[in-house]
Amino acid sequence: MNLPNKITIFRVILIPVFVILMLIPEIPYNNFFALAVFCIACATDFLDGYLARKYNLVTNFGKFMDPLADKVLVCTAMILLVESKSIPAVIVAIIIAREFIISGFRLVAADSGVVIAASYIAKFKTVCQMFMCIFMILVVDKSYDSAFFNFFGVVAEIFMWLALVLTIASLVDYIYKNRNVLKDND
Repeated sequence: MNLPNKITIFRVILIPVFVILMLIPEIPYNNFFALAVFCIACATDFLDGYLARKYNLVTNFGKFMDPLADKVLVCTAMILLVESKSIPAVIVAIIIAREFIISGFRLVAADSGVVIAASYIAKFKTVCQMFMCIFMILVVDKSYDSAFFNFFGVVAEIFMWLALVLTIASLVDYIYKNRNVLKDND
C-alpha cells in the first residue's frame, strides 16, 4: 500500500475519533479537540491527492477510497451539526441526496465504460463544505457569547449557503455534461 493510500486510511480512522470528541461534552473543550481532528482529516485529503498526482501513485483503491472518505467525513460532521442545531436538517438532506445521486450516476456511467472525474465546481463544493463544518464546529458550543464567536457564526452561515448553492450547481453540471450516459442505447 502506497503512502497516499495510507494517508486516506488514516483519514478514515480519524472519523470515529472526531465523532467521539463531538459527542462527549464531559471532555473539556471537546469541540476544539474535535475541530483539530476534523482539520487534520481535511488536510490529509489535500495531502494524499497531491502526493498521488506528484509521484504518480494513483491507484484504483485511492480513486475509490479517497472520495468516499471525504464524503463520510463531511456527511458525518454535518449530521452531528444537525444534532447540535447548528445547521438545518433540510440543507444536510439536500447535500447528502446530491452525493447519492452523483454516486449512482457514476455507477451508471461506469457500466457504460465512462469515467466521470470530479469537476472544479465539485472540488470547490467539497472545500466549501469542509470550511462550513470547520466554522460550525468552532462555534457549536453556544455557551460562548462574544464578538469572536458571533463573527465565526456568520462566516459559518455564509459557507453553509455557498455550500448549498455549489452542491446544487455541481449536481446540475455533472448531469448536464454527462447526459449522454442516461440515454438508452437499445
